[in-house]
Amino acid sequence: MEALKVILTVLFILICVAIVVVVLMQDSKGEGLSSAIAGGGGSTSTYWSKNKGRSREGILSKITIALTILFIVLSVVLNFSSMQ
Repeated sequence: MEALKVILTVLFILICVAIVVVVLMQDSKGEGLSSAIAGGGGSTSTYWSKNKGRSREGILSKITIALTILFIVLSVVLNFSSMQ
């Protein structure tokens, strides 16, 4: 049982590092606070926004979501295993 806990902890740390790397690889979505004040952004419909799921940005977004779900599940599992 202790070996499984060590494996899950190592996997948890690897997922944490992977989330940081994937998030840092993503492009910023806007100009920050200046964009919000100036009213920038809007909802323009371009080729890239329609095919967002197939682009690099879309793939990174899906990877981020999957890693986040794994992070949450492993957090719960490790928490319950530490209570026993």
